[in-house]
Amino acid sequence: MTAIDLSSPVAVVGTGTMGQGIAQVALVAGHPVRLYDSVAGRARDAAEAIGARLDRLVEKGRLDGAGRDAARARLRPADSLAELADCALVVEAVLERLDVKQQLFGELEEIVAEDCLLATNTSSLSVTAIGGSLRHPGRFVGLHFFNPAPLLPLVEVVSGFATDVTSATRAYETARAWGKTPVACADTPGFIVNRIARPFYAEAFAVHEAQGADPATIDAVLRECGGFRMGAFELTDLIGQDVNESVTHSVWQAFFQDVRFTPSLSQRRLVESGRLGRKTGRGWYDYGEGAERPAPHTADKEQPPAYVVAEGGLGPAAELLTMIREAGIQVRADAEDEDSGSRLVLPSGGQLVLADGQTSVEFRDVVYFDLALDYRTATRIALSASQDTSARTLAEAVGLFQALGKDVSVIGDVPGMIVARTVARIIDLAHDAVAKGVATEEDVDTAMRLGVNYPLGPCEWNRRLPRGWAYDLLDEVHERDPSGRYAPSLALYRHSSTDPREGIA
Repeated sequence: MTAIDLSSPVAVVGTGTMGQGIAQVALVAGHPVRLYDSVAGRARDAAEAIGARLDRLVEKGRLDGAGRDAARARLRPADSLAELADCALVVEAVLERLDVKQQLFGELEEIVAEDCLLATNTSSLSVTAIGGSLRHPGRFVGLHFFNPAPLLPLVEVVSGFATDVTSATRAYETARAWGKTPVACADTPGFIVNRIARPFYAEAFAVHEAQGADPATIDAVLRECGGFRMGAFELTDLIGQDVNESVTHSVWQAFFQDVRFTPSLSQRRLVESGRLGRKTGRGWYDYGEGAERPAPHTADKEQPPAYVVAEGGLGPAAELLTMIREAGIQVRADAEDEDSGSRLVLPSGGQLVLADGQTSVEFRDVVYFDLALDYRTATRIALSASQDTSARTLAEAVGLFQALGKDVSVIGDVPGMIVARTVARIIDLAHDAVAKGVATEEDVDTAMRLGVNYPLGPCEWNRRLPRGWAYDLLDEVHERDPSGRYAPSLALYRHSSTDPREGIA
């Protein structure tokens, strides 16, 4: 099944930000476009706004004048749904209410031809439920664009329970013909991105609620150590706390209040107080005139140790050994402990250990350090210690990473720290989704890189880490927090287990 022919009209119902963006995408691709809104005059206002954006594209050299004029000639506001009768595709972008969408598509089904593709841009409702009352639900599909639609490349093509394969394929190829990067997924709460992204926010909020670190420090660690473009607090301030919490709550309810998706109490209080982020001038951060952005906690300068003793490999942090030597610090290898784990012994006798889901309070004189996307390029490292960690051991650990050119943030004794447990949970939800037929590993990775700008797709990230690393870390955190939130999935277990053929002669 090929994409919808460019000569065929495309309709967009709902002329808010998303509706206008989707209409612009179809228009620039070459389709005649009809705009309809139930509120009189809005479709014409939207057409004028799209025309103004086309003018700006010309000013920026992204569209020539002839292309703009041709696109404007193809754009037509509609005064009634009846004017959409000859459209080959109708995309809905109206209020996120199931009854409203169901009524709209019921009316459209009486107007458009039987081969017209019907699509919803919903981000939180079930595609199956929206199309469930249609006489021909096989032609109904989800086309979830990301805001702003003209700029962001990702489109989730969602197949409801009754969606025909030919309809999903046609929608997929149409999105690709429009210059987008489509990914195919089944109708599941949150689809791909909003399902798998929940831990990015949830774990940051959980560390904060546990008094592990303040928002500015957590954001800095996620950016400067984890490689994420934005931290969870600044990102939710940008999205809107009410919007982000609404999506989280919707996914949680849709999964029958699965503890893995439990919303944050601190975010709830933020919403209740009206601190919704940038749009209200205050969220996790203050955006008022003259307000200063809080700085992340950064440790004072300490002297580096003269040497470290490497006991076992450092797993995903193995590059640190080379970096330590390059910094002029002696690395002594303990040959008797080659397989004993991922740790360095400091001159104090204390240990420096890669985050593994355990806590410093369980051991004598231990400092944990967080997972980094790339230890060479990371500019900040988080360390955690307990009241039983000696001041000398912590100072040596801080000085060691400072000697490698890193800012150091010392956080509370949080199992799994910040980046490590966030990445492990994202990896877990990704593999769980793949195992349940939501999407392929390739589409999951594409969706998370393009939809939320992750530095790596979660399945690729898992392949880069030692086999079983994410599973083992979550299992350790689960032992300390047996709520079920951190219990690793069966899918992750299967990816973590040793190949049963290994060791067979």
